[in-house]
Amino acid sequence: MSRLYEVMFILRPDISEEDTDKLIAGFSTSVTNGGGSIKSAEKMGRRKLAYVVRKFNDGFYVLLTIEASGPVVLELERRLRVTEQVIKFITVRTDEEEKRIAKVKAKRGVRRSAEPPAAPAPAPVPVPAPAPVAAVEAAPAPADEPAPAEA
Repeated sequence: MSRLYEVMFILRPDISEEDTDKLIAGFSTSVTNGGGSIKSAEKMGRRKLAYVVRKFNDGFYVLLTIEASGPVVLELERRLRVTEQVIKFITVRTDEEEKRIAKVKAKRGVRRSAEPPAAPAPAPVPVPAPAPVAAVEAAPAPADEPAPAEA
């Protein structure tokens, strides 16, 4: 049974562009030789790592989207594990997530079409402003105390 996977791996930052292309081609051929297919291969470039991995602070990220069966993915992971230039990798199955999103979208579409169209909102009614309150006059100062000086 063929499923959709995303395989992201991080390569050492000190390898050349040609070696990066050779590694990607090698991993791609191992998938196609096993009966899978490569949907996309995206080089995401050099990025800083969140923490030090094998004494490296940054790495070259690559994302492969593949359609393959379980044994093909296991073989790809084995190759990633034994390749010295690969410092980290992760494989995620994405077909279940796509099915869940499609189901939610279909449910939303049915719900929206079943509801009657919303009536337009009534126009806002103007509210009169409150009348200003008269200011209270201050009581005169007692004769014992001097009046405060006004600036």
